Amino acid sequence: MSYFSKANFSMSAPNIQHLEGDSGYEVAFVGRSNAGKSSALNKLVRQKQLARTSKTPGRTQMINVFTLDEERRLIDLPGYGFAKVPIEMKLKWQKALGEYLNVRKCLKGVVVLMDIRHPLKDLDQELIYWAVNANIPVLALLTKADKLKSGKRKAQLLMAREASLAFCGDVRVHTFSSLSGIGLPDLENTLNEWLNIPSKKA
Repeated sequence: MSYFSKANFSMSAPNIQHLEGDSGYEVAFVGRSNAGKSSALNKLVRQKQLARTSKTPGRTQMINVFTLDEERRLIDLPGYGFAKVPIEMKLKWQKALGEYLNVRKCLKGVVVLMDIRHPLKDLDQELIYWAVNANIPVLALLTKADKLKSGKRKAQLLMAREASLAFCGDVRVHTFSSLSGIGLPDLENTLNEWLNIPSKKA
């Protein structure tokens, strides 16, 4: 059984001030509102509806906390860039996102999810630079990898890895599919490292 299948929903917070104590280990998941973030989280934890999925992108409007154990948490941050919501709401999300990335001391890594067919858009790059400047490691996860044939998938991965060198930080790139499970072991290995999960638990 995967260690991540123990994940439980803990709370939803409108901003960082409402989060619980800043201790232990957290990894944040963030991406454009149509990047398949909720589906990826559900695949990781082997639960169909832990993170709510919707046909309407932009469902995550709060900071959602999923607890793995007393010290370790997965954080589902608001999506950005696509959802048809009022500009005030978008600005509110961006403020919460910025506060979280800059202030949260227990944050050990950020998973930035992006559609493999449209990787490294401006907002994705902005977020990665933000994390790199804060000395936070990044996993750029190219989602919906099942949508491309093997050759094209590898080409997109190589292109994104080459582009990631420009960030001059701890940025790794992997492909992922919540449907086929492509890249799930790579995602788990990265999270095991960042969350400092003992090998017997992992």
